[in-house]
Amino acid sequence: MGEYAVNGVTLVVPDEMLNDRVAGKLASGAYEAHEAHAAQMRLRKGMRVLELGAGVGYIASICAGVAGAENVVTVEANPAMLPVIRANLDRNGHQATRLVHGAVTGDGDADEIAFDPKKVFWAGRIADEEADPEKLVSVPMLPLAGLLKEYRPHLVIMDVEGAERHLFGAPWPAHVRAVMMELHPNQYPDRVIKQIVDCMSDSNLTYDPGPSRGRILCFRRVRHT
Repeated sequence: MGEYAVNGVTLVVPDEMLNDRVAGKLASGAYEAHEAHAAQMRLRKGMRVLELGAGVGYIASICAGVAGAENVVTVEANPAMLPVIRANLDRNGHQATRLVHGAVTGDGDADEIAFDPKKVFWAGRIADEEADPEKLVSVPMLPLAGLLKEYRPHLVIMDVEGAERHLFGAPWPAHVRAVMMELHPNQYPDRVIKQIVDCMSDSNLTYDPGPSRGRILCFRRVRHT
């Protein structure tokens, strides 16, 4: 069991859920540095946050420290990570942050969906044709539209290992002021990235160059001045 201090956040992660690369980033303080910086640039106290893909609870803790823990909802599909995330949120004083179990999808009326948890936590994803059927778990299916309606976030943050390809088929609601995501271009063709950008444009959200960097793509609501 490794304990790490990253940007003022204390994280405890079981060794078996890490590889050398991720453990090194946690130890050096470089873990999800760009994502944390992006969130801190645009987040303000009292803003409502919806995070899709909780990881180890780091970004949710950063957001809770700025916006207030009661304003943060974080979603995680991997059932093995739930106690790790909850414990990390609690040890950093963010007991009021809500942790929701499920895999976020674009639509669908099924109650559950197959999830491939992988050995290291960051690689888990919705099952595809390459997944080992014996290692899959069933998790709640959470359509994005329902989450946006229920929690009415101002800021949406996502790192969902390629599932973003399914989340930009229709315009997003006006209460969303900013969107931050990690792209996974090795998992889909360029037309998916174009679809994401077009959907955000149709939602009156434009490219936000300040917090964007590399595969961290950010949008903000168009300012009328």
